Amino acid sequence: MTFPFRVGRTRHPFAGAAPAAGARLRHPPVTPGRGLPPTAIFAAGDGSALGAMQAARARGLRVPEDLSVVGFDDAEVAVITSPQLTTVRRPPREMGGIALRLTAGEKIEFRHIELATELIVCGSSRAAGP
Repeated sequence: MTFPFRVGRTRHPFAGAAPAAGARLRHPPVTPGRGLPPTAIFAAGDGSALGAMQAARARGLRVPEDLSVVGFDDAEVAVITSPQLTTVRRPPREMGGIALRLTAGEKIEFRHIELATELIVCGSSRAAGP
């Protein structure tokens, strides 16, 4: 079971995420009648995910045994963490191509553009269990 929360924007995602995630892990939002702490965190970026992993370890939680952590961006640092970070890879070339076309004045047909992403499953996440 996951519980959404917003860490908020910080100038340094890693440094800002660790205290915010730590606060949520100390006093997690709970589902009424369940009283369960979060089992997973999906961070808006890999730096924030690394901060969440640091906060979890500081509270004696094991990643992924006690808490799964997933980031977004597929930053290079994701493969040198322990455990390696599960992350979502976005398509930077396609994003850059669209930005270049828009900057050049090309009109796009839609206001909403969806680009394919890929989930890179590594050691920081696991399937939820009983």
